[in-house]
Amino acid sequence: MAAAMVLLPLGDTLSKLLTETLNPIEVATVRVLAQAAFLLPAAVVLRKRLRGAMFSPVVALSGLLVMITLICLIGAFAVMPIATAIAIFFVEPLILTVLAGPLLGEAVGPRRLAAVGIGLVGALIVIRPGAEFEIAALLPLLAAASYALNMIVLRRAARTRSGLTIQCGATIYACIGMVVLSFGLQEAGYVSSDPGALPASGWALILGSGFFAAASYVLIAEAFRHAEAGLLAPFQYLEIIGATAAGYLVFGEFPDGMTWVGIAVILASGLYVVYRERSRAPATLEPTRHRSRRIRPR
Repeated sequence: MAAAMVLLPLGDTLSKLLTETLNPIEVATVRVLAQAAFLLPAAVVLRKRLRGAMFSPVVALSGLLVMITLICLIGAFAVMPIATAIAIFFVEPLILTVLAGPLLGEAVGPRRLAAVGIGLVGALIVIRPGAEFEIAALLPLLAAASYALNMIVLRRAARTRSGLTIQCGATIYACIGMVVLSFGLQEAGYVSSDPGALPASGWALILGSGFFAAASYVLIAEAFRHAEAGLLAPFQYLEIIGATAAGYLVFGEFPDGMTWVGIAVILASGLYVVYRERSRAPATLEPTRHRSRRIRPR
């Protein structure tokens, strides 16, 4: 899990570099295609771990939510520091906690609801309404909401499928959806750049982003095969450290003091939710938690 959290920011960094020459929609398209190019061969090697139907309406819905998550995050990377976007995205487990009640029938106590409220205050500290990227800050929030919904969908899909099966199926559906969306926007005149005109360095960035994403998902799937979700969840917050380091080394970006205050509040709230979840029930967690962009605790 720690290794995956190191690789994910590397893929994000390459995607941010691509937004300097390509539209975020196009970056999301080429990234998910590259991801599939690496993930599917890995699935062939690990085919004994494939179980259940790879193509079904519930997996297609997961693919759609993957598209929304990826588009919003890459759109955020294009206009704000990676660490800031990831910090805002980390409200996802808090959103999932709220949605678990009405959508999954899970009891959410007042302590966890209080942690959710505090975490959202932390997000407001990071966003600071009135700042220059206030509107752009809605993108990682939308990505977090989309990913939280995806987690709920996947928890249902995982009852009859392995995590690797869901990953592959959702990635294929996302590839189809992104290609159709890109061509549609290009025909409508909203996207004008030509990925085919990219230099060799651009294609290297595309392949690199796809490789790091695919490798991260395989590592995450392996982690969940060997340990319960409650144990692994705190390691996911290492991603903010990796995103901060990558943003500083590549783009010279470093969060200011108030942003760090907001990040600390979000992390503390998320970790408390994880703690309450672990103490609330024994580890009956499915070992197939999946994500096409991120995996988060409940």
